[in-house]
Amino acid sequence: MQDFYEVLKKKEPFHSLSDAEIESLMESAHFATYQKGEFLYHEDEDTNTLYLLVSGIAKNIVHKANGQQTTMRFYYPGDLVGLMIMLTDESMTFSVQANEDCQVIRIKKEVMLKIMTENPAFSHNVLDTIGERMRSLYDEIKQERDREADGENIALYRTRVSAIMDTKVTIPPTYTVLETAELFRTKNYDGVIVSEDRESVLGTITPLEIINALTMGQFQDPIHKWMYQKPNMVEEDAFSYEALAYLKFHKVSLLPVVKRDRIVGMVSAKSFLGIQESAYLDLSYRLSRAKELNEIMNLSPPIHEEFRSFIQELLDANTLGYEICEMMSNYNDEMHRRIILLAEKEMISEGYGRAPVNFCFIVMGSEGRKEQAFSTDQDNGLIIDDYEHLEHKQEIETYFSVFANKINTMLTACGLPECEGGIMAKNEKWRRSLSNWQTEVNRWITETDAEEIRNFTIFMDFRPVYGDFDLARTLRSRITARIKKAQTLQMLLMKDTIRFRVPLNPLGKLQLRGKEKTLDLKKAAIMQIVNGIRIFAMKYGVEEVNTIKRLHELKKKEIFHHRDVINIETSLHYLYTFRVRQNLYQLEKGVEISNQVRPIEWEKEERRKMREALLVAKRMQQVSELSFRRNRSI
Repeated sequence: MQDFYEVLKKKEPFHSLSDAEIESLMESAHFATYQKGEFLYHEDEDTNTLYLLVSGIAKNIVHKANGQQTTMRFYYPGDLVGLMIMLTDESMTFSVQANEDCQVIRIKKEVMLKIMTENPAFSHNVLDTIGERMRSLYDEIKQERDREADGENIALYRTRVSAIMDTKVTIPPTYTVLETAELFRTKNYDGVIVSEDRESVLGTITPLEIINALTMGQFQDPIHKWMYQKPNMVEEDAFSYEALAYLKFHKVSLLPVVKRDRIVGMVSAKSFLGIQESAYLDLSYRLSRAKELNEIMNLSPPIHEEFRSFIQELLDANTLGYEICEMMSNYNDEMHRRIILLAEKEMISEGYGRAPVNFCFIVMGSEGRKEQAFSTDQDNGLIIDDYEHLEHKQEIETYFSVFANKINTMLTACGLPECEGGIMAKNEKWRRSLSNWQTEVNRWITETDAEEIRNFTIFMDFRPVYGDFDLARTLRSRITARIKKAQTLQMLLMKDTIRFRVPLNPLGKLQLRGKEKTLDLKKAAIMQIVNGIRIFAMKYGVEEVNTIKRLHELKKKEIFHHRDVINIETSLHYLYTFRVRQNLYQLEKGVEISNQVRPIEWEKEERRKMREALLVAKRMQQVSELSFRRNRSI
């Protein structure tokens, strides 16, 4: 007990307490240790306890509605963990995890509140700390709104946020309510962003917040006391429909636009003047609110007629094929997230509890690149925070084995068949800790053979969709430099790319074999371009996963000429358009979905586009083949 007393007496704000007050805290407090990776506090559990961090570092992880986990802040020795839950009985969507081995003193909430009531100075210090932390918390408001669907507005799905956003307007948090109101009156602003440095977001102010403050007569209050402290943010390269969905289905009227977490603009309702509402937004919203497996199954792309009609309208409007695939991938991402949430609930109801350590669910292959069509199977895995050092290692492995099996089973039920090659999280090979993944990638680099190289090719397109995204980012950053130097691995990838020949004769005419005269879009063309771009991305340290984004990064590095980039983009547009259109035809006819097409049945213009795309694929294959031969001769 004496040790507790000495620690508390030296820590703020406890140093201001009397000996008697510290003794009352000590009576119910106890000492605890947590190993790296373990959770001190997990979402809505144990809301009656505060944690005084004595040694080590912990991190606050916010759980966003889209399944992503974001580290909002770190706790250091002397920090109080759990302050935000002390003054509320509501569940909080964040957890606190040991970033290294930690020692804490656990303090009862009711004892803390009693002392705060009796000691105003101590209470003031604690509340000041809570106010500061509120600025960094991210808690999405989940409120429904009634809506009616109009016809599709295709521009909504072809326009990026950067094209419609307004110039950012920021004010410092020290502005008074009156000063801000005057700014709104003279400049006719719809909203402003509260920021200390004009780059990071503290909150947002709209006329609603101004009216609330003025109604209460708080003219001289600093504006940060009235700002909306939990703003949703949207990336500048997101589609405009993603921003509109936020505005429509959440009670917000201003969205900061960010690029790599820095403010670059903002969008409001006025940004969307002339853009109609979309039935597809309602479909996406229904998916995001689905709570049962049968609801998700009924909203699955291959099953839902409204979704297929939407895709057909995009095709009819000549929307870029690779952007259609990106939208389909975004929809599938949400389906993955809903299923993972269901699996988490099942794990709790069956007695397994919450995940014992952090994890990240990743998708790979075409879904990872956001180049998904209707013809797809599962390619996914799990990155688990390092746990091998923990005593309950076996329990953790059992937990994630059961968890992954549930996810893969539900995905199958929703129209995503299991991967024939077994590239799924339920298989141990695709479910590893962060360090284990890094070791496996190093083994791939030094020991892989021609057969296993295909698995590596699929893996390299991994992308996080749920959980602690930092695990995926960390893995990507750790392996990029290593792979950049792996010439033997790159040579094997080039060799794999030239396995399938592009069906063009020396004169550039189609050569279709077999009785059906069909062409496999994936093996004969798409794979040649995608694989070629991937190899160059690896060789030059590009971390982007999407083929078009990889291509543009390579253009910035002057690896690809501007004209080549345009030709490749056009070819991918043609190929993905052909693929999606063929899938829709197959779904309508009730036949098995595949990548097979019959160009002989097409109009002359379509055959011309196919030949152009195949010529680009052939050039990419030739580049890969030349590189392979050159490397082999070294």
